[in-house]
Amino acid sequence: MQNTRFMASAMRYARRGVYSTSPNPNVGCVIVKDNQEVAVGWHQKAGEAHAEINALNRAGELARGATAYVTLEPCSHQGKTGPCADALIEAGISTVYIAMQDPNPLVAGQGIARLREAGLEVHVGLLESRARQLNPGFIKRMDTGLPFVRVKMAMSLDGRTAMASGESQWVTGPDARQDVQRMRARSSAILTGIGTVLADDPSLNVRFDETNAGFSGEIRQPLRVILDTHGRLPATAKLLNLQGQVLLLTADKTAAIEHPNLMVEEVAVINGRLDLQQVMQLLAKYQVNEVHVEAGSVLCGALLNENLVDEIVIYMASHLMGNDAQGLFSLPDIETMQQRINLKIEDIRAVGEDWRITARPVITEMLINNRLEQH
Repeated sequence: MQNTRFMASAMRYARRGVYSTSPNPNVGCVIVKDNQEVAVGWHQKAGEAHAEINALNRAGELARGATAYVTLEPCSHQGKTGPCADALIEAGISTVYIAMQDPNPLVAGQGIARLREAGLEVHVGLLESRARQLNPGFIKRMDTGLPFVRVKMAMSLDGRTAMASGESQWVTGPDARQDVQRMRARSSAILTGIGTVLADDPSLNVRFDETNAGFSGEIRQPLRVILDTHGRLPATAKLLNLQGQVLLLTADKTAAIEHPNLMVEEVAVINGRLDLQQVMQLLAKYQVNEVHVEAGSVLCGALLNENLVDEIVIYMASHLMGNDAQGLFSLPDIETMQQRINLKIEDIRAVGEDWRITARPVITEMLINNRLEQH
């Protein structure tokens, strides 16, 4: 029970890096001596010290003979920082509890092996399922070469997202909108289609009052990604003149505008639309762990149809918008009950006056499991 408690504590510290560690994983470390926490650490920002180093620096000489609880296998390679496995050994740590092996092929068991070779007692797998929830995007990118895709939508009680005219401000209340800002902040990229940009001129950035969001520190602006088959993005688009970079994915780079904040990549076209599989593979190469999608029914439906959606988050407001209003997903190929897309409801909770429903497409889970078995 004590071991579980200390690992749970390490996970709470790991979550403190959720807005700032991308493309690295969220990791926490607790150092324990005589059944007391003597130091804690977490990975605070990509390129800076890892969780183990921060904890060891705080522990000092108390680390000698102590036990370390780490949510992810300590690294064994030289990156922007030194190997954490070596640091634990040199500090005199005697026992290490590791929640899960690192899926990164640069580590993948090597850190565990190095600790054991040095004579440390090593235990792997404590609260592993909970540890995996800390880094769904990093784990999926390392395992499959694709990012974790989360589709966010807001709807009325009758399943409508916008009026027939396109008017959609605001379907949900201020608490739900603030909750979306937290979701954007934890993502590596925010993705939408050119139709949404032309209709709404969105900012697609992270905007929230730190006192309300429970967040302190520098706000990392996610990469904003626009799918624009024919290069229609105007130079006057609001998102081009805000902090952070914009990535335009198009079928023809020569048709795209030039702007200092804009990067342009060419993507193949299938049936008149950008190849969404290639889009996700490209984002993984940009080290995107989690993609947050805020788009219209056509793009959201296409992602769902191609089994690229890992999670759907729907905010449901307590009003009705009528028959002519627009629906959630455009899924024209579904004609029978057998063709339904099954979802697994993970969570339902109130957010202010609205309800947040979190679900996973069942087929996507099956495909991920199949890919992992093939590896």
